[in-house]
Amino acid sequence: MSNRMNRRDCLRALGLSGLTAGLGLAATQPARAQGVGESSGFQSSVIDARKIQDARLAATIVDGKVIQPQRELPILHQTDVLVVGGGSAGVVAAIAAKRAGASVTLVERYGHFGGLWTGGLVVLILGHIVKGGKQVCQGIGEEMMRRMDKLDGAIINRRPGVNPTVDAEAAKYVMVEMIEEAGVDVFLHCWGVDAIVTQNTVRGVVFESKSGRQAILAKTVVDATGDGDLFAAAGAEFEHRSHNVGLVSRIGNLDQVDAEKAKEAPKPRRLGSATPAPGVNWVNLTGPEVDGLDLATLTRMEINHRKFIWKDVQRARQTPGYEKVYLVETAPQIGVRITRVLNGLNRVRLSDLKAATKFPDVVGVGGASNATHGEWQIPYGALVPTTVDNVLASGRCISMDMGMADLVRLIPNCFVTGHAAGVAAAVAVQDNCRPRDVDIAKVQKILRQQEAYLG
Repeated sequence: MSNRMNRRDCLRALGLSGLTAGLGLAATQPARAQGVGESSGFQSSVIDARKIQDARLAATIVDGKVIQPQRELPILHQTDVLVVGGGSAGVVAAIAAKRAGASVTLVERYGHFGGLWTGGLVVLILGHIVKGGKQVCQGIGEEMMRRMDKLDGAIINRRPGVNPTVDAEAAKYVMVEMIEEAGVDVFLHCWGVDAIVTQNTVRGVVFESKSGRQAILAKTVVDATGDGDLFAAAGAEFEHRSHNVGLVSRIGNLDQVDAEKAKEAPKPRRLGSATPAPGVNWVNLTGPEVDGLDLATLTRMEINHRKFIWKDVQRARQTPGYEKVYLVETAPQIGVRITRVLNGLNRVRLSDLKAATKFPDVVGVGGASNATHGEWQIPYGALVPTTVDNVLASGRCISMDMGMADLVRLIPNCFVTGHAAGVAAAVAVQDNCRPRDVDIAKVQKILRQQEAYLG
């Protein structure tokens, strides 16, 4: 007897086959191969009817302590460059490394790319322009913007000297397109939980997923987790910081506000800013300063923020003229801004921004949040741990002082540090050297070939 059964078979077995026409099922037509967007009805098969997972290696309690027995981990994959985290920094790092000639694997805990840019609905492109209107964040991040220029409803306010806003779904689509075009290997829905380290050198990463605990071996790892999960697990020194943790939402029907009725009462607070979707605004929520690594705190923030946002929108709906406004969504990803910050060979400093310091190992240039100051250079040493080898930081967890955190963490500047880390990782693999020993001139040359701006 076959173990395969679809919805039609189930209905027939229950004596309900006569209802299939009313349910929109063609009972007389056999199931056929399905392409994306197609369906011949719900189908399911038994893969293993009597499967038992090996529990001999399950954690146990010994003398009141939870003990995890030693075990061999299956190797899921091997690669030149492993990028952990598919946010704005990680996606750019992966594409850059692949274009530089390395085999690249990108691993992401969610089911989409973009991190806080898309999953966190931080859709404003802020931090790429300096005083005078010059755009300094170029390269692969700018390529993404150009691609969105060509998509209907993907980006607004895209003009010189202005901070554009993107549609999160369009950004996800563009990143998938670019990752696939580059030929990057991808594993979604898995979380990097530990570093594989021998003699102070990272050799890969351990991941947890529905498939269990598995390993990916790599010659060089780029930590694009945002929280420095991997360099911390490998033993690199870092600074643990607190910062505001918020939650972004979107509200709709703002194009249906009754202007005449709205004159009767003060305008509601927190209506946000426009997005490419007509009548839909994105609304930022700063939130309190907390430890973004604390599980109980994150849980409390999620619950409290969602309650606050719902009630806040309901209050807005009580305002004359705003009765049709509604909550479209709260971001699926909470807005953690800063947690772990690498203590690297060098550091991005506010004093260097003010002094317009030039670095011989510059691998990127950052901008201002609202074009209020000049450009600032990112030294390669800010990506490199002081002791641990074969891992580079990118994104909001690179080495920086307190005064630079709210610039470094902005999406365009994450593009820039991801670009630098990806190219440097590829060069380290190709030249068979540690990332700290790469030929900086070679890294800079490739970055410029990939249209990065280095000053």
